[in-house]
Amino acid sequence: MRGSLRRLIPDDAIRTGLRWKLSAAIALVGALVAIALSLVVHNAARVSMLDNSRDLADERIQVAQRMYESGRTQSFGVKVDDPAIPRDLLEKVAEGRRATYVSEGPHGVPDIWAAVPLKDGRVLSLHTRFTDRGADVMKDLDQALFIGSIAVVLGGSALGVLIGGQLSGRLRKAAAAANRVAAGETDVRVREAIGGVVRDETDDLARAVDAMADALQQRLEAERRVTADIAHELRTPVTGLLTAAELLPPGRPTELVLDRAQAMRTLVEDVLEVARLDGASERAELHDIMLGEFVARRVAAKDPDTEVRVIHESEVTTDPRRLERVLFNLLANAARHGKPPIEVSVEGRVIRVRDHGTGFPEELLSDGPQRFRTGRTDRSGTGYGLGLTIAAGQARVLGARLTFRNIRPTGAPEHMAAEGAVAVLWLPEHAPTNTGSFPMLPLSGG
Repeated sequence: MRGSLRRLIPDDAIRTGLRWKLSAAIALVGALVAIALSLVVHNAARVSMLDNSRDLADERIQVAQRMYESGRTQSFGVKVDDPAIPRDLLEKVAEGRRATYVSEGPHGVPDIWAAVPLKDGRVLSLHTRFTDRGADVMKDLDQALFIGSIAVVLGGSALGVLIGGQLSGRLRKAAAAANRVAAGETDVRVREAIGGVVRDETDDLARAVDAMADALQQRLEAERRVTADIAHELRTPVTGLLTAAELLPPGRPTELVLDRAQAMRTLVEDVLEVARLDGASERAELHDIMLGEFVARRVAAKDPDTEVRVIHESEVTTDPRRLERVLFNLLANAARHGKPPIEVSVEGRVIRVRDHGTGFPEELLSDGPQRFRTGRTDRSGTGYGLGLTIAAGQARVLGARLTFRNIRPTGAPEHMAAEGAVAVLWLPEHAPTNTGSFPMLPLSGG
């Protein structure tokens, strides 16, 4: 399943952090709001200043009208029957009303007009431009709005990074804890891993993952118990069948019955061993051994034709019985599914078993050994797919790491047939304790 999910995700998919997405979203919203508010404030301020200018012009034209009608000298630069008066303003004055008018002047500076009809039928008008002071005020206002908009965007981005960082950190902790659960650490709880005082949707997700992990663990444990119980119940009748088959008269039929009965007994024992390994209750019985000598003697006793090379001898602390089980299962898999010659090498704490067959199937390389799966048909042979599963389980009990890869010429494409398969057992530098954990070593100088 992990391999299938991995193939659904494109390798070239763009990966971005949640904090940057949230920061970009807040910055974009802040920029849009700042621009909208700036436009509204700019237009409102401009309209307000123009209204004030028109009111001032209206007051001045009224004063000028009184002065004109009383025969006094004109001020404010008013004119009588000015030919430049806008047509729209003249139409209003022709109706006998005093009016003001704003027109667009050169360089985008508004012109302020005010006009009033006189008793003699003439028109008194006042023409002023939008004051330089007003233009300076609008310029300063636009500058302040621009700086404020930049501050809003930067502040929103910083806030997004801060909030997104906290949320992203919690999600990363949850993902790390979920990966540990997927790796088999049943005592890990996602909710405890993310911590924090504030409760949000991340806690709901963590609780859901914990509940799913508990349910899955219970189901796996139930399946393991059922498998173990079935295998245990089969041991007695299978042993009786094998004993009865040995009492049959010699002949080809007897040989066939004995062979199948022995195969059934081996299968039952393997299933029981897998069930015990799945229960995580197995503990290693540790002894000090010389690894190269141990492997050479065991392989010679099992298959004298297999070549063993001890590149570098090393003393290790491990469980000889379980190590022998792993080694024999790797040899049996190489003999059953690969091709001779089979080579075994020991280098320090590393044991390699290589054959010259067609290589491991891609499913095994991506997902690891799976019970009752023997791989591709081109790795011909028989079996139930439990050998490598047991080897991997025993390696975990030893605290070791078991890896698999195919041998190809340097630079050869992936679709090219392999020239062999190699299984590598990496024994740990420090053996597990009798509780299944690893010892904590003091730091030097501490």
